[in-house]
Amino acid sequence: MDNKTPAFLARYISLHQNALDELHTKTANDFARWVDHGVNVLKSGKKILFFGNGGSAAEAQHIAAELSIKYMKERKALAALALNVDPSAMTAAGNDYGYDQVFVRQIMALGQPGDMAIGYSTSGKSPNIVMALEQAKAQKMIAVGLTGTRGVDMKNHCDVCLVAPSDLTPHVQEMHNILGHAFCAAIEDGLGLVSYGDSPWKI
Repeated sequence: MDNKTPAFLARYISLHQNALDELHTKTANDFARWVDHGVNVLKSGKKILFFGNGGSAAEAQHIAAELSIKYMKERKALAALALNVDPSAMTAAGNDYGYDQVFVRQIMALGQPGDMAIGYSTSGKSPNIVMALEQAKAQKMIAVGLTGTRGVDMKNHCDVCLVAPSDLTPHVQEMHNILGHAFCAAIEDGLGLVSYGDSPWKI
């Protein structure tokens, strides 16, 4: 084993911990607004549409599945889906309209007033994410963005924007995963479907 290998791990964990230490103070208010909107959306019989590119696409798919299928406890299914999981729609829109439009076209087709659109972009500058959020707002949906410190301009395109306190893509994605899991628990609690007490891990 290379003697430097443990140092790589220690440095990686240190950078993760730095972001984690600031996550609550930097995102608490926006997180509360996100949850309040999400509860109202689902109470109203509306749906949540997630989308992202690359690792963020995986995160969008992950959290949509936690809501629509199950998070930690049995409860009714919740209306959530990830737009990036449909290769036919993605490739058709990319081929016919350009990659910038792959989520815009799906928002146009599926989005209704009162729905929520959640776009993930670690840079905050992905054109297809920003344009989809703008389209969502134009359709009177609630537009939510998740980004990192390089993407603070994303706030201009969202009703709510959660900025993970890191400029490093892997650590931004890790913070988004934490926020997504906390969102699932808070939504279940806010809808009165699951009672976690003081901790979402009190099974």
